[in-house]
Amino acid sequence: MENYLQGCRAALQESRPIHVVLGNEACDLDSMVSALALAFYLAKTTEAEEVFVPVLNIKRSELPLRGDNVFFLQKIHIPESILIFRDEIDLHALHQAGQLTLILVDHHVLPKSDAALEEAVAEVLDHRPIDQRHCPPCHVSVELVGSCATLVAERILQGAPEILDRQTAALLHGTILLDCVNMDLKIGKATLKDSHYVEKLEALFPDLPSRNDIFDSLQKAKFDVSGLTTEQMLRKDQKTISRQGTKVAISAIYMDMEAFLQRSGLLADLRAFCQAHSYDALVAMTIFFNTYNEPVRQLAVFCPHAALRMTICGILERSHSPPLKLTPVPSSHPDLQAYLQGNTQISRKKVLPLLQEALSAYFDSTNIPLGQPETEGVSREQVDKELDRAGNSLLSGLSQDEEEPPLPPTPMNSLVDECPLDQGLPKFSAEVIFEKCSQISLSEPTTASLSKK
Repeated sequence: MENYLQGCRAALQESRPIHVVLGNEACDLDSMVSALALAFYLAKTTEAEEVFVPVLNIKRSELPLRGDNVFFLQKIHIPESILIFRDEIDLHALHQAGQLTLILVDHHVLPKSDAALEEAVAEVLDHRPIDQRHCPPCHVSVELVGSCATLVAERILQGAPEILDRQTAALLHGTILLDCVNMDLKIGKATLKDSHYVEKLEALFPDLPSRNDIFDSLQKAKFDVSGLTTEQMLRKDQKTISRQGTKVAISAIYMDMEAFLQRSGLLADLRAFCQAHSYDALVAMTIFFNTYNEPVRQLAVFCPHAALRMTICGILERSHSPPLKLTPVPSSHPDLQAYLQGNTQISRKKVLPLLQEALSAYFDSTNIPLGQPETEGVSREQVDKELDRAGNSLLSGLSQDEEEPPLPPTPMNSLVDECPLDQGLPKFSAEVIFEKCSQISLSEPTTASLSKK
């Protein structure tokens, strides 16, 4: 693998047609490894002298935000310097010159900014449900497994197992384990195919690290923010909503709220972050583990615009569906409000609609331009009245102004957007299953008679 990747950079210097294997814009471990391994396989099995190059779909400067990616590359002894990032290759220029063929891996929807490249897509390999509205008109291979790396491992082991070296096998093995939460049956993320290919890789390379060791190491690296600046921490796992040009960011911060609030120069960093990205408000959801190794989430709202800040805080404080059970933490700065979140299991996924509701309530209550940070004549009582009037009228989607299809979803083992089993395993009994089957049986004659009519 390493020798192959070193040759890829040299190939870019030549003026010739090129096949780019492109992962998704999140560039999580699954996306990165799938792109590297699939490009490696295609380069080794294509008879013609065609060039296959994996491209990481982020800027090189953003790699440090993916702690598990950085850790794994170092562990497998693949230098970051030989990788090719999105800001180091002009895909649009290659396409205009008629020299680009795209292979999408771990996604099948190009963002609006890359819409012109859709006609260059020749193949898709993905493990998420197909969005028929945006899927490119090409050969699409999709299977709902726990990790896209499983599908790449399958292609290699079925097509040319002799090319698989230990370095590539280790990349695939560790990635599948991380995505499938160490093949934990209670979580239920791993499919039979995921388990099958983990076992095959272990049989071919018995000296691979133990499952527990590699999973624990990758999981720890994924949530390690010790070497990041505040700006990098905010960008590491961030989503954005908007309405009528007003933008609100919500970032997951992997540390205790108290430690986050005590960071040196925090307020200046928050203000600079919002100004640099034109955010009108920023919501930070901190995540840490308690003594029982359970994820605990807390919230903080930073916003220099008084009316918008009061609206957001009011919606969050009043929420009963879901019940956040917030307790305000005293703050010496008027632009920042932190909360102890009583219901620590409420994830960012469930907070996002509340923030969209807050934007709706804000525009219903005032026409104050956001260019003026502080606003005269807007009281908390006025905002509260508007919140009561707004009720629970949630907006559909995450952004009325957003025309692009959504980015790839956060991996299901993420602590940010919750595990499907957060509320415990479903309760089934023999009686319940028998009753359901009986209901289905009883409904079939009715359905059949209706169809005859």
